[in-house]
Amino acid sequence: MKKSLGIKIVTVIALFSVMIFSILMLKTISQYTSFEKNIGFLLFKQQVVSNPYWMFFFYVHIFSITLCLLAGLTQFSNQFLTENRKLHKIIGKMYVYNILIINVPACFVLALFSNGGLTGITGFLIQDFLWAYLTVAAVLSIKKGNITRHRNYMILSYAVTTTAITFRIIKNLFYNEKLYNYELFYGLNVWMALFINLIIAYLILKRNSALSINSNGFKTNIKTDNQYQKK
Repeated sequence: MKKSLGIKIVTVIALFSVMIFSILMLKTISQYTSFEKNIGFLLFKQQVVSNPYWMFFFYVHIFSITLCLLAGLTQFSNQFLTENRKLHKIIGKMYVYNILIINVPACFVLALFSNGGLTGITGFLIQDFLWAYLTVAAVLSIKKGNITRHRNYMILSYAVTTTAITFRIIKNLFYNEKLYNYELFYGLNVWMALFINLIIAYLILKRNSALSINSNGFKTNIKTDNQYQKK
């Protein structure tokens, strides 16, 4: 059973949107190349900008997250996987190393000093835990030769990765300083972004599962996984 035209259009729009917002984030991040402490987001973090450890992890995070977004974006095309198996593995390793070695530790430190009070801190810490868990689970799945489970965990991992985009979309569309308390809105926004992305990921997994069962059945899926493992 092939994907309907509607599903293809939605997929293309989603991928294009992530690419555009990643580029916009890159443009926003470029302002921090001056390393000034009174610009952009840092204006709201004046109580910690004098902390060299916090500043180090802040720069590590913002200068690496866009690469993480763009690297993950290339990993979900069947055509790309089929035609560029080695490149897929290289980019996949870059994505995993970026998350586990760079961003998970950095975001843990940043989360402890997050805006949004206890709500924001808890939300970011849970995001960080899920990010690490889902990414590790994806790696362990592929090592066992389970392509289907690997792909599913990668989709969930990327859903957590793109909460950075969803968070900014919600903030730009709905925040009004005259109507909302900044700290409360910020903390709730952390949870909303995570919830929305995980719901979308769940719907994608459910759709993929239905397509797979209708077209091939479970036995064919297992055979496909074994074929990948042999290769």
